[in-house]
Amino acid sequence: MGDTRTDRVPTEPSRRLDFPVSVDITTRWADNDAYGHVNKVAYYAFFDTAVNQWLITQGILDIARSPLAGLVAETGCRYRRPLAYPQPVSVGMRVARLGISSVRYDDAVFSEGCDEAVAEGHFTHVYVDRATGRPARLPTKWRRLFETIAAP
Repeated sequence: MGDTRTDRVPTEPSRRLDFPVSVDITTRWADNDAYGHVNKVAYYAFFDTAVNQWLITQGILDIARSPLAGLVAETGCRYRRPLAYPQPVSVGMRVARLGISSVRYDDAVFSEGCDEAVAEGHFTHVYVDRATGRPARLPTKWRRLFETIAAP
């Protein structure tokens, strides 16, 4: 019986042009591990930083006052090539799936001067009402902004 999974790793890396948003990030000395390359946990921080920076600049997220909070429900990463401090990177981001109360983002990390992703992943927020902690419908204004960076 053949593999019927729909989440197979793409054979070709994503390219910068695949992502409508790009966020520059500076790697830190602390990102390197004992093997001399950026540790896997740093990539998750890159994804988190890119998504939240975009949310803040779009006026979706006000950390102190937003009535909705995005809780991370799922995240994953595929590593293609190592990075090492002090390499500057950029994170490409797009909306892969827009639900009633959730958003799944596709992210990709690119090293300086390279058009192919060195790592690719995803990041899902479930938006909840801060007062009740229950999932909440995404506001129409937010949905429109998310749709502007949706994958084709």
